[in-house]
Amino acid sequence: MKVLAVIDMQNDFIDGSLGTKEAEAIVPGVAGYIREFDGTVIATRDTHGEDYLDSAEGKKLPVVHCVKGADGWELRPEIREALNEKKDCRIIDKPTFGSVELGEYVKHLDETRGKDTVEEITVIGLCTDICVISNALLLKAYLPEVPVRVIGSCCAGVTPQSHEQALGAMKMCQIEIV
Repeated sequence: MKVLAVIDMQNDFIDGSLGTKEAEAIVPGVAGYIREFDGTVIATRDTHGEDYLDSAEGKKLPVVHCVKGADGWELRPEIREALNEKKDCRIIDKPTFGSVELGEYVKHLDETRGKDTVEEITVIGLCTDICVISNALLLKAYLPEVPVRVIGSCCAGVTPQSHEQALGAMKMCQIEIV
């Protein structure tokens, strides 16, 4: 079984409070990749409350974003439509950069599907240098023998430079960069 992790393709990261032109540019490719993917798809949503600015993250990144129920928290419509077309799809809300629930769920899939174990994990989404790298490394820790790959053209970072740095760091940690 192959697993696709789609990280935080939400309005606030695309054209909202933390959006970038690079994030906007990957939306069609990410939607297409989801549609063509043959396997289990898991999407994450960065999820905060109204008290975000009082959190440890909010004190270091004082930009309100991805408040549960707000438009910025929602998945981009093109992404949501692509996910809705998948039979085997799950959405996980995560309160921080890396999702322990994502790691536990993928490990559970590997352990409970008999001979249909996880053979490969692909990661795409936003932001390469924060949540993509956190989740790619987390998935590698949960399933160290399973190849983890990141599709660089289906990711965008806070800046083009930090995107490239994150791809390089993941490569050093034996994550395949495609």
